[in-house]
Order: sequence, then structure tokens, then C-alpha cells
Amino acid sequence: MADTATAPASDLATHPATGPAAHPAADLTKDAGRRTDRRVWIRAAIYMVATHAFAGFVILLFEIGHRGGR
Repeated sequence: MADTATAPASDLATHPATGPAAHPAADLTKDAGRRTDRRVWIRAAIYMVATHAFAGFVILLFEIGHRGGR
């Protein structure tokens, strides 16, 4: 199977069966599907945990500042 990403444009014109239109999966990413979805959920969970940890730290700073003023 020819690699259409590195083939010259003239080859794609003369051999349309090897062009990207002949392979509907050619425009999909290499890791498309369930694994990609899983990575997105893992990244979202990490962002949520980090955001809540940062917000908790800021609230802690406000509490310490409020108690130190008395």
C-alpha cells in the first residue's frame, strides 16, 4: 500500500485509487476511538482535581488571613 502522504501530486492524479478519497479512514487520527476518549476523561479529571486543590488553597489563605487579623 502506497503512502499517500509522501506521494507526489502527479502520482495522486494518475492513480486516484491510492489517493486519500479512496481511503475514508485516511483522515482519521491514528489513535481515534476509545483510547482517545479515555485520555480526554483522564485529563478532565486531573484538571478538576487541580482546580479544586487550588481553590481550597486560596480559601485556606483567606481563612488564615482572617484569623490572623484578630
